[in-house]
Amino acid sequence: MVASLSRPGGNVTGVSIQTTELAGKRIELLREVLPKLRRLAIIADVSYSTSVLEVSEVRTAARKFNLEVELLEIRRAEDIAPAFEMLRNSTQALYVCPSPLANANIARINTLALGARLPTMHPFRDYLGMGGLMSYGANNTSLFRHAADFVDKILRGTKPADLPVEQPTKFELIVNQTTAKALGLTIPEAFLLRADEVIE
Repeated sequence: MVASLSRPGGNVTGVSIQTTELAGKRIELLREVLPKLRRLAIIADVSYSTSVLEVSEVRTAARKFNLEVELLEIRRAEDIAPAFEMLRNSTQALYVCPSPLANANIARINTLALGARLPTMHPFRDYLGMGGLMSYGANNTSLFRHAADFVDKILRGTKPADLPVEQPTKFELIVNQTTAKALGLTIPEAFLLRADEVIE
């Protein structure tokens, strides 16, 4: 979409949430909580290009840790429950790729994951209030404020091509202890101390 982050060119600029680039870190964090993790499922809207890219990144990261990966493909809300029915019994965790479809159905995804006794890794804190286990990603509230600054500058006459794309500088690790207890998981104290927020 842009020529480079520092000089976007064209008529596009903005902020990056870097969700795809953080896939490896999310896998690493999930393995800290689940050291015996061997089989990971990914749920992704395969009709959404960003999710497809993130699936590729998750697979690459999983290979480094010798994890088997199972992809749960969804394209519409009606695909979510059947996708969970296809899970193998040996699946130990679920990685949720963000998309408009996932956003609109996160409560259903988390409910099904809890029912399947699967710890979940999410990109956004907002996904945890509905039963997700962990999230790691940029602080979206801060990014949205920066996006408003871009709008203000553009409305005042600055060309988008002259505004570098901003990348997040603050990333947050959030852990939902209520979900951990429901799953019978004990999160290591050292891990909880590193978290930016622990939801009780």
